[in-house]
Amino acid sequence: MAITLYGIRNCDTMRKARQWLDAHGVDYQFHDYRKDGLDEEQLRAWVDELGWEALLNKRGLTWRKLPPAVREAIDKESAIQIMRENPAIIKRPLLDLGDRRVVGFDEARYAELFS
Repeated sequence: MAITLYGIRNCDTMRKARQWLDAHGVDYQFHDYRKDGLDEEQLRAWVDELGWEALLNKRGLTWRKLPPAVREAIDKESAIQIMRENPAIIKRPLLDLGDRRVVGFDEARYAELFS
C-alpha cells in the first residue's frame, strides 16, 4: 500500500506525524503542497470524500488574514479556490492511505491505523 503524507515541511504537527511514522517503521512519501503544488482534481476529490469543512483550517494565521467578507461568505467552491491559492490553509497532515484519507495527527489514531 502506497502511503503519502501531505502537508508543509516546517509545520510542528507535520514534524510530529513524520517522527511517529519514522519511529514505527511506516514507509511513506512526503508531499509538501506548498513546494510541490496541489492538483485541483485531487483537492476536489478530497473535498468530496472529507468535506471542505474538514480540510479548511480556520484556526491558523492564513485564515485570520483573509478579509472578513471572504470568511463570512465561505462555501465549497470558494473554499476550494482559497485552498488552491493558499495551501497553508489546508489542515495538516493529510494522510493518504490509498483507499482513504485521514486529516490531522493523533498518536492513538495512527497506532490504530497501522496496527
